[in-house]
Amino acid sequence: MIFFPNAKINLGLDIIEKRPDGFHNIETLFVPCPECCDILEVLYAEKFSMHLYGPALDGDPMDNLCAKAYHLMAKIYDIPPVAIHLYKKIPVGAGLGGGSSDAAATLILLNRMFSLDLNDEVLAGHAASLGSDCPFFIYNRPMYATGRGEVLSPVDISLDDYRIELVTPDIFISTKEAYAGVTPRKPVESILEIIKRPVEEWRGLLKNDFEESLFLKYPGLAAEKEALYARGAVYASMSGSGSALYGLFKK
Repeated sequence: MIFFPNAKINLGLDIIEKRPDGFHNIETLFVPCPECCDILEVLYAEKFSMHLYGPALDGDPMDNLCAKAYHLMAKIYDIPPVAIHLYKKIPVGAGLGGGSSDAAATLILLNRMFSLDLNDEVLAGHAASLGSDCPFFIYNRPMYATGRGEVLSPVDISLDDYRIELVTPDIFISTKEAYAGVTPRKPVESILEIIKRPVEEWRGLLKNDFEESLFLKYPGLAAEKEALYARGAVYASMSGSGSALYGLFKK
């Protein structure tokens, strides 16, 4: 079976507080970005294997989230081996959720291949053990995320009138690096209130808390954001913890 795991963008990202467990409570709006996808193929096999294709893929393939997703399902549901082939197109370390999307897609494909009949809520529960934003990709529709990003509530918002243009600088930013420069604080106005305004009014209101410190450290990111506005974007932002940025352009 073949699946095309898509990226996501964040409409706003507020870092509220640091938790006793070391994680941070956040508030953000996840939106699917079908303009950017990986390719995932899962095949029946006599023994498990994990194969990665694409640029800048270092490390042991068995450490990939897709492999971890398989081993999680195999342990719980005693499913037979598969061969996983992942063709990476979503940039790594860019704040687009590529790894989480791949993991969620693996859960979805295994559920279909072996007729496990698991509903989205059960799959999302499994996804949460793999990564904070993995559950979002099970539902893959606009979701307001709180907690670590795993507590999701559907949001009725459409970007159908806009084209999402991604900019992916050749800068890898780890989640640890991104959080190191952030001072948690509660926003003056919540994301859910801001998005009720016309998209043309989001600029200056709908913010990503990672931008302040990362733009100082990597001035090129701020320049790329301004370039998106210069090309006609009605709204532009960094996605997640970066380094990818996006612009919303009227179709």
